[in-house]
Amino acid sequence: MRPGSGDWYGNGTIAGMNETRDPTAAESAKPVFLEGIAAEIEQFAAQAGWDRPPMLYALVPTRVLPSDPDAAAVLSPDNPLTVGEIGAEALTPIAQEELPDEPLDDILAQIGWPQEVVGCAVSQEIVMLPPSAEAELSEVTSQVASAHPDRREARLVVIVLRDGSSASLLRLRGIDGHDDELLTGDDLAPNLLAALADTLSD
Repeated sequence: MRPGSGDWYGNGTIAGMNETRDPTAAESAKPVFLEGIAAEIEQFAAQAGWDRPPMLYALVPTRVLPSDPDAAAVLSPDNPLTVGEIGAEALTPIAQEELPDEPLDDILAQIGWPQEVVGCAVSQEIVMLPPSAEAELSEVTSQVASAHPDRREARLVVIVLRDGSSASLLRLRGIDGHDDELLTGDDLAPNLLAALADTLSD
């Protein structure tokens, strides 16, 4: 299955537009760069509120977008962009069509991307339990976690590129009037990361 063209979104600024990068620092900067894209995706997903299904995103070089009128209008509605104004490493997420109501790992196992897609991402709501709660349970399933009084709802975003670079972001939903908590890293969801990477394999 190859996802459709989806919807363009985002202004591209935190995804690298108009940035000049030191080539010698590119590899060390890439995790932070990808965390910025993950934050943009999470903010996009948050606009629809909580209790939403997973969303899949393609990551494409922003430099290919000025030639697409619809994409260019979203990225820079007031001032038309030229390729020279866009950083060479800039990436733009493209939200794909709504996923089927099936297990996410089964869906990802059927997905392949064209070569112009250099990476992909997924946003997914999950339920988490503290280690103390998990230790008291003989088996932790999604049904058990969803019914546990100590559960925490969270929105997870995972990104992976064809070169193996990755980033993850987790927003823990605030409870009892407390603010949300935000965690970042590249190992927050290794199984999901591996499943996403497989969709990029030739």
